[in-house]
Amino acid sequence: MKTKKLNIIIVLGLVATIGILIAQLLWTKESFNLEEKKFSQKTHIALLEVVKKLYEGTSSELPAENPIKKVSSDYYIVNVENDFQPDILEYYLKSEFAKFNITTDFEYAMYNCQSDEMVYGNYVSFSNKTPDKKTVYFPKHKNLVYYFAIRFPNETSYLFSSLRFWFVLSFALIVILLVYVYSIYTIIQQKKYSELQRDFINNMTHEFKTPLSSILLASNYLNKQDVIKKDDKLEKYTEIIINQSKKLNSHIEQILNIAKSDNAPMEMHKTEVKVVQILRDVIENMQLKHPKLSVAIDADETLTIAADEFHFTNIIYNLLDNSVKYCDVNPIINIQITDDKNQIKLDFIDNGIGAATKKLNFIFDKFYRIPNEKSNEVNGFGLGLYYVKKICTQHHWKIFASNNIDKGITISIVIPK
Repeated sequence: MKTKKLNIIIVLGLVATIGILIAQLLWTKESFNLEEKKFSQKTHIALLEVVKKLYEGTSSELPAENPIKKVSSDYYIVNVENDFQPDILEYYLKSEFAKFNITTDFEYAMYNCQSDEMVYGNYVSFSNKTPDKKTVYFPKHKNLVYYFAIRFPNETSYLFSSLRFWFVLSFALIVILLVYVYSIYTIIQQKKYSELQRDFINNMTHEFKTPLSSILLASNYLNKQDVIKKDDKLEKYTEIIINQSKKLNSHIEQILNIAKSDNAPMEMHKTEVKVVQILRDVIENMQLKHPKLSVAIDADETLTIAADEFHFTNIIYNLLDNSVKYCDVNPIINIQITDDKNQIKLDFIDNGIGAATKKLNFIFDKFYRIPNEKSNEVNGFGLGLYYVKKICTQHHWKIFASNNIDKGITISIVIPK
């Protein structure tokens, strides 16, 4: 993915997440305001009912004006204009608040006209907790004689408790935002390291190719000299230099091709290819290099698939070469091809040294080589199976490995029809 496109996606994702979080916080604030308004309305109606109860059985009439006045968010004054008993007032307050589902603690005080001061009544707790003893100030109100005051000390926490869902959702969004930011930071760091690794590999391989080409030219020229041809040992050493230089050059080319394919997807030129024919051609070439190699093919000779012939041939070569490299006896490979209605499955079963089940999942990773006694002897960079997996992915095929019951591993390629 290009850097510009990635940056646009990151910014859009960040803006969207922050926008959702801000909207959630605004909704939470609005919900709190609505809950506060609803609580105030319920309290107002409940106190009106208390006033009516206090007037029952008396000859006095209810006040013409609204007897309830909200002084602050948690403080109310109720004008009764009639004498009343504290215990009766508390009973009515409890019953009416319970009727309207007002379950937060409250405390009340009454005005004493003889002493001209507010007399503290009681603290009524719905949580059965004993409140801390402290002096609570209930201010007097001018021009009122028979009235009482109600205070809700825990109103804010009570309203917050009714908005638990909103707060949990807001907290979850904040966690998601933090995870998103951390993930983006990790992706950017990984992309940076990947680019540094790719640049290093490209520079390293290019720097290797120049002296290697010079070694090959000099070795080929040296091998043609009469002095070298007359001496068997010198000719053998020269051949070793040439062969090892060619092998090293092949490895460098492989690394360059992999690095190139990481920058841009490889082009696939799919045609109808005969599977068994390609298998036989590759096996024939492999047996020239490894005369002890034995390969059995169990497949329909006429079977064809849609694939890039060049890359499919390379897949077969890499799989066979890998089986030969990691075998401590004469290599025997059994290739079984199953043709079902929906898919074609290729199984490459070898008798090699196998691999630990936990490490088997990593054999298709770039530069990964399973640490064992053979990996120290075998030349390579751990790119063969990575290349195979990449080509299979480009073809939309599936590839996986599994251990055999007795010895070796089986690499399977599943080709959908």
